Amino acid sequence: MPMVDDGRVKRFPAWLRPSRWGVQIRSAVVSALIVGVVLLAAAGAMLGLLRHSLLRELDVAADVRTGQIADELRADDGDHLPDGLLATEREVAAVQVLGPDGRVRWSSAPNPRAEHPADPKTPLTDPAAVPPTGHVTGLPAADGYDEDLRVAARTVPTPSGTYTILAAANSESAEHALAEVAGLLAIGGPVVVLTAAAATYLLVGRSLRSVEAIRARVDRIGATALSQRVPVPLARDEIARLAETMNEMLARVEAGHQAQRRFVGDASHELRSPLATLTAALELARDRPQVLDRDLISGTLLPEAQRMRHLVEDLLTLAAADEDRLELRIGEVDLDDLVDAEAAALRLRGDVAVQTSITPVRIIGDRPKLTRTLRNLTDNAAAHTRSRVAIGITESGDRARLVVDDDGPGIPAADRERVFGRFVRLEADRARSSGGSGLGLAIVAEIVAAHNGTVTVGESPWGGARFVVELPVLGPVGVQQPVPDPA
Repeated sequence: MPMVDDGRVKRFPAWLRPSRWGVQIRSAVVSALIVGVVLLAAAGAMLGLLRHSLLRELDVAADVRTGQIADELRADDGDHLPDGLLATEREVAAVQVLGPDGRVRWSSAPNPRAEHPADPKTPLTDPAAVPPTGHVTGLPAADGYDEDLRVAARTVPTPSGTYTILAAANSESAEHALAEVAGLLAIGGPVVVLTAAAATYLLVGRSLRSVEAIRARVDRIGATALSQRVPVPLARDEIARLAETMNEMLARVEAGHQAQRRFVGDASHELRSPLATLTAALELARDRPQVLDRDLISGTLLPEAQRMRHLVEDLLTLAAADEDRLELRIGEVDLDDLVDAEAAALRLRGDVAVQTSITPVRIIGDRPKLTRTLRNLTDNAAAHTRSRVAIGITESGDRARLVVDDDGPGIPAADRERVFGRFVRLEADRARSSGGSGLGLAIVAEIVAAHNGTVTVGESPWGGARFVVELPVLGPVGVQQPVPDPA
């Protein structure tokens, strides 16, 4: 809030603005405010209860004295009253007995140290405030008496008439006790508040030292030092869980960075070969134009260009999948039609026998991408089979199951997860080289994952590889307006 001085607005200094305070100072201030409010409320409640208890004790002492005098008056018919019942003490400051005529008949001796000594002829309180029967406590003293007096009154009928007994207790001692307790609270309260603020400041600072250590370590970690990790505090608290989460994140970043470097290196290696071939052919055509004939174009240039185009398309597809941008054009797809068409195309090659087991299955998905998935699987099977390939499609509940088998050498169990990696080839373990880029099965995995499906590798009945793709019949969840990817 700005300050106004001589018509000019002055703003608070920056150090007085809470937004400029650190976490330690804000925590200490909030802690002090909370403790102060709680102490204030507790002190008020305690003083109120203490005052009520002390005054109740005085009223009881005065009421007990009126009861004793009433018993004596009933016993003696109002003719005699022992001097001991009129004596004053620490709780009872004055005693009076009013006769049936309303005048003071018996009275305690005046206390010379009292600010307003009791007048033997003036009632301690207004007789009109005394109930005609029973007793009452806490009545105010009459004018001329000390304001600290609290009067207890009781009426007692006797054969000679009704007497009114008045006994006054001085509440000054109770007020002094309350004042002493309030003084102690006024001294001890700020000490407690300051202690709570200091303890909060130190505890928060100790916790923030761990956070600062984490921040400093992260600040030193660069792209070339992703193997470093932040220190984990010994205490198993939120800071320790933060450090563990940070280390897990750094591990994921490191793994992603390494995968990206491998991906770039492998992509460069794969592109280098067709580019070198094209460059050499073009240089030859430049130096010797007469050799640029149909055979060179169709036998060398076009195949290498097509290979490079397919590789670039595969790389774009995987890059889109990495950025969660492998968007789908959703529609109804008859998987049995895709399987039938792909089996027919495979039979036209004439180098493998194709068996099919087709059940009509319709799902919700992206037809071009599902076609690409099936083609990659059948191309992989045809490249590594010895003589035959089997393609099957079935439906089980809300899942469609696509199976592609071959009778090749199969895939070792240790490599069945790795085979879906990028630029992974197992030619040393497979019977026939595919000549591909090693991206086909990686693309299959990404497309199937985009459809909320699964793809696994096992062993076919012939001892070769079996690829099993399971897709939800209802299609991917949460796709509203799917758009095809550039591939």
